[in-house]
Amino acid sequence: LVVEDDEDLSIIFGEALELANCKTEVIQDGQKALEWLALNVPRLVILDLHLPNLGGASILSYIRRQPHLAHASVIVTTADARLGESLRSQAELVLIKPVSFIQLRNLAKRLLSR
Repeated sequence: LVVEDDEDLSIIFGEALELANCKTEVIQDGQKALEWLALNVPRLVILDLHLPNLGGASILSYIRRQPHLAHASVIVTTADARLGESLRSQAELVLIKPVSFIQLRNLAKRLLSR
């Protein structure tokens, strides 16, 4: 799952995950992502923090509270270094934007191979 409101980044992140052999769903709205997560179990979530209608920190908190999402890995991607660092203990990785296509592809492969 890619949760990113910037259309260009959502395309880039989705393509990076597809090259890591992931079936990818892209959602650009925080509330819609939460609704999707209530019904689906992704192996990996690429999560922006500043989203319309519901912030990524709330989504991350939701993921960590839900038993059905206990095995979902989360990579936080943000330009907000301070907020990203405050969430580091809740995510597998925090990447400060700009995020490299190749870096994301390789990190996704590594997380999914565990």
